[in-house]
Amino acid sequence: GHTGAVRCVAVVDGGGGGGASRVVSGSRDNTLRVWDLASGTCVTTLTGHTHWVTCMTVVDGGGGVGAVRVVSGSLDKTLRVWDVANGTCVTTLTGHTRTVSCVAVVDGGGGGGAARVVSGSGDDTLRVWDVAKGRCLTTLTGHTRTVSCVAVMDGGGGGGASRVVSGSGDKTLRVWDVASGTCVTTLTGHTHWVTCVAVVEGGGGGDAARVVSGSGDKTLRVWDVANGTCVSTLTGHTNWVECVAVVDGGGGGGASRVVSGSDDK
Repeated sequence: GHTGAVRCVAVVDGGGGGGASRVVSGSRDNTLRVWDLASGTCVTTLTGHTHWVTCMTVVDGGGGVGAVRVVSGSLDKTLRVWDVANGTCVTTLTGHTRTVSCVAVVDGGGGGGAARVVSGSGDDTLRVWDVAKGRCLTTLTGHTRTVSCVAVMDGGGGGGASRVVSGSGDKTLRVWDVASGTCVTTLTGHTHWVTCVAVVEGGGGGDAARVVSGSGDKTLRVWDVANGTCVSTLTGHTNWVECVAVVDGGGGGGASRVVSGSDDK
C-alpha cells in the first residue's frame, strides 16, 4: 500500500478478541494508513501531510471507533490530528519551525476534550499542545540540538504534575515539569546523540522513577531520575541503538526488562 519507507506504527485498538484489531502506519510517501490485521487490508488512507510522516501516537481510543484520534508529525513541520473513522484531518498543529521528530500523549483528557500531546522537533524545542483547541500551551526550551525522542513519565492526575523526558542530539536527556514549562533535571553521560527513551517505572511521586535511553554511542543507560544519575550502562550493541521498549516493569523494579534494537542488525 505505502509507496515509501514506513517510519512509524501504532496500535489503534486491540479489537477485544483480536478480529477487529487495527494499526496505523506512517510513511515517507506522506500518508498514514489504517490496517485491519485480520484481513490484512488497508481500510483508510489519511492524506494531508506534504512531506514524510515521522512519528505518531494514538490520543483516544474512546471505546467506540468513532472517537479514535491519531496525532502524526512530519517533516512538513506540522502535526495533524486525524479522525480515524472518517479518515479526515480535524486539526493541524503549527508552531515548530523544523521537522517534527517525536510525539507522545501527556493525557487523553477522558472524553478527549482536554487531551494533550507533547512533540519534539529539529528546532531544538518541545511543544505541549491542546489537541481539541489546536493550540500550543507551552514551549519547552533547553536542548541545543534536535529533540529526537520523548516519553511521558507520569500524568499527574489533573495534569499539573505531569513530567516528560526527552532525548536530544546534544547527548543529554532532560526531564520537564509540563505545568511550569521548566527543566527539572538534566541527565548527562551519553557520548553521542540520544535516539530513544522509555520509562521503566514512573515511581508515583517520582522518587523511584527510572528511564532507559539508547544512543549513537552504542549503549543504553538506566537513569535514576530523582538523583539525576546513571545507575547502569548496558553494553553489547556494536552500532547505534535506535529503539527501546519496556518488556515489564518488574513490580519493585528488580526484575525489570527492556528490549533494544540497533543498526548492528
